[in-house]
Amino acid sequence: MTTQQSDALTLGRPRTEGALKVVSGFISRKPLGAAGALIIIIMVVMAVVGPLSTDWDPLEWTLADKLEGPSGEHWLGTDDKGRDLWSRMMSGARISLMVGFLSVAFGSGSGGVIGVVSGWYGGKVDNAIQRLMDALMSIPTLILAMAITAALGTNLLNIIIAIGIVQVPRANRVVRSQVLAVKESQYVDAARSIGAVNVRIMGQHIAPQCVAPWLIIATSALGIAILTEASLSFIGLGVPQPEPSWGGMLAGPGRTDFVRNPWMAIWPGLALSLAVYGFNLFGDAIRDVLDPRLRGT
Repeated sequence: MTTQQSDALTLGRPRTEGALKVVSGFISRKPLGAAGALIIIIMVVMAVVGPLSTDWDPLEWTLADKLEGPSGEHWLGTDDKGRDLWSRMMSGARISLMVGFLSVAFGSGSGGVIGVVSGWYGGKVDNAIQRLMDALMSIPTLILAMAITAALGTNLLNIIIAIGIVQVPRANRVVRSQVLAVKESQYVDAARSIGAVNVRIMGQHIAPQCVAPWLIIATSALGIAILTEASLSFIGLGVPQPEPSWGGMLAGPGRTDFVRNPWMAIWPGLALSLAVYGFNLFGDAIRDVLDPRLRGT
């Protein structure tokens, strides 16, 4: 082993030990949050490698095998068209996570940027933006998502946009309140005194102070986004058939004939419940860790 390789290992070891210490400390302090993180990790693994664990095509019809119960051949059974539920559950996890993360990144990201601008400039700009946010928040989340999806059309991109728009007001309000709290700080006054332009102040001095509350909102919004996508798919305004979606799977015969075909509703319903539960637990733990007022609890 060369001297350079030895130095690299020596420098890398403290970083690894520090990361392990942070993870172990999080697990010991927030066991429920760690359980939520474990659920999220399992979902990600399902989405990435789950489809490789079966030879069944989630879109392939096999009418001779329709409405079969769980067996060695079909681990979770089949639906009314003979499609393997295990493969559809794995593919559904991929779609749910994609919609959840992309819609929250778009919605909470846009809301955060708008919140920084609104809080910094104040006055008429702030008033106009906040009245628009009030209008969006006055409409129930699902109704607003339904209206946007119906107007744009039912495809994956439009669903992400619709759910993202629903997320904008909450992120905007939280970030704006943080901006109002820090915009009069001394370091902001110092930046003004040396002639820093507004964009630079917002980007270098204001926005970094909003990361923690924004991250809390974004994490908690993931579960809401996944549930909203499932609700849209359940009523026919979500992921178009025959693409697998947990909400779309719930809308099949398992809904109308639960006694004879319980597995068709149990598996997607359980997956949705665990996903939302996991993101909520993890979001609560992130809030407690990042909020200085709650770190000691």
